[in-house]
Amino acid sequence: MSRIGNKEIVFSEDVEVVLEGNVVKISGPKGILQRSIPEGITLNIEAGRVNVSRNSEEKRIKAFHGLTRSLVNNMVIGVKEGFQKSLDIIGTGYKCDVKSKNELVLNLGYSNPINFNLPESIDAEVENKGTLLKISGVDKELVGEVTARIRKLRKPERYKGKGVRYTGEVVKLKAGKAAGGKGAK
Repeated sequence: MSRIGNKEIVFSEDVEVVLEGNVVKISGPKGILQRSIPEGITLNIEAGRVNVSRNSEEKRIKAFHGLTRSLVNNMVIGVKEGFQKSLDIIGTGYKCDVKSKNELVLNLGYSNPINFNLPESIDAEVENKGTLLKISGVDKELVGEVTARIRKLRKPERYKGKGVRYTGEVVKLKAGKAAGGKGAK
């Protein structure tokens, strides 16, 4: 029995939830999102509430029950409040600039700067002299994917900690070579 799937989703008046066939469309003050619902899962939309239920006890359908509820809940939160993730850019000369609404220029220690194109629904904001990058949007999945792709361009290295990391991420640093070790004269 899915505990998450049985929780009902409560939304306010400024959010509209519509089910057309097997596609749920959710619109709110920040934007519009839509997603297809898997077979065997049904949505019951009432005044200000959505209940997710399943049609059978098949293992695959039970797995989709809680997932669908979480995805629809994230869509409701996204169109109402939006999602945001922050990245810290650490290193000498490492920085980020917003070239246009959909393009970032990242200087990450390579010989040339990296031009990174953002999807249409994602906004980027640079703070703290180019060392703090905030990615925001209505789709939680897309915000997480974009921040992960930016972090992948230069992951934090283990010796000095230089690179791109999530705000609050702890990188355990390794000790470098010790002087006077084996073979030193």
